[in-house]
Amino acid sequence: MATNQGTIVLMGSGEMTATMVELHKGRLRPYGSAVKAVFLDTPAGFQLNVDQISHGAVTYFKQRVQQELQVASFKSAREDGALEREQALATLRGADYILIGPGSPTYAVQQWRQSIIPALLTGHIEKGGCLVAASAAALTMGRLTLPVYEIYKVGQAVHWIEGLDLLGHFGMNLVVFPHWNNAEGGNHDTRYCFMGQPRLKMLEELMPIDAQILGLDEHTALVIDLAQRSASVYGLGRVTLRKAGRERHFAKGDHLSFAMLQGQWERHDAPMPDKTRPSVKVPGQRQPVDQVWQTLHGLAERLRCAFDEGHGDQAGAHLLEMERRIWQARDILEEHDNLGAARELFRDMVALVAAQIADRPTDRRGCLDALVVPLLELRRQLRRQGKYAEADALRDCLLQADIIVEDTPDGTRWVLK
Repeated sequence: MATNQGTIVLMGSGEMTATMVELHKGRLRPYGSAVKAVFLDTPAGFQLNVDQISHGAVTYFKQRVQQELQVASFKSAREDGALEREQALATLRGADYILIGPGSPTYAVQQWRQSIIPALLTGHIEKGGCLVAASAAALTMGRLTLPVYEIYKVGQAVHWIEGLDLLGHFGMNLVVFPHWNNAEGGNHDTRYCFMGQPRLKMLEELMPIDAQILGLDEHTALVIDLAQRSASVYGLGRVTLRKAGRERHFAKGDHLSFAMLQGQWERHDAPMPDKTRPSVKVPGQRQPVDQVWQTLHGLAERLRCAFDEGHGDQAGAHLLEMERRIWQARDILEEHDNLGAARELFRDMVALVAAQIADRPTDRRGCLDALVVPLLELRRQLRRQGKYAEADALRDCLLQADIIVEDTPDGTRWVLK
């Protein structure tokens, strides 16, 4: 087998939040000032907002990580042009640090299997590179891949598809579950990557007997150092190893031996809990820190969506609610050394609000300029072609919107009525 000198980072979620800024910086540091970091967009390649996701990753790295991030755009193995595919592969070949994140794990596996990307990612790690696979991408790294959307959203029967098994290449017989502690369901169980306890048991019955589950809580990462043959936990939650009726849990700062990742467990490991429902919050009981973070990041996402849809009043309400929640949960956040990260997230949202305000025109003319200038150029071309009736009709349409077009010796100008 190869020298295995690189690093694999598996994240349960939060790859582009304040929680993971220092992790990214720490993983980039060994490559020096000339490090080349790359974002691979395949898992979201079918989504209409895939380029926005890539732009968000580039912006996050530039503003928060202080690192340039290139995009290797491999949206589809068949629909992308040959040149675009080769450019993406060339970008990946030159990378020191590869980040892959949200989208559909089954879509990503289907596209990558029609390309050399699995071999390219394996070679990247063997040569000493760092691969960060978060959320949907983390699901693809193991022996089996969970079809999350197909089961949870579409209602298909519980089943697996074959994973890339990149971890298996390096000696780890694992099936990866991000969002292990998800609680979005409220009154129904969405733990275990939205599967819940009943479906998890069904999935385990379909797994090979020698495989084990690696559960990653949200905003939590497992950093696997292949050179040192060890792993460590980073972030806000826990990492869970689950196999043959037993579980082992590891919190922030804990270290896992490579033998554990290979399935070599001690006999006195704790029995696996058998809970069929998520725990119910008792009145007066303090909210767990992971639920606090889920609430804060949910508010942050709703704030971004409100701005995207032009609802500034809603964005302001979400920002105020975020501040209230941080203040309300300050004791539990401080107890888990997360108060600073929560304040950092809040500052991110304040900066987002400021940037949105700065980008918006300050007057009516500024709002209209991007529309009127191209129309005036179209009118100029019509006049050059002798199509004066069409040009005058365009001018009259603008006049109906209180935009007066004036032809002067120095050219055409426009003013608001």
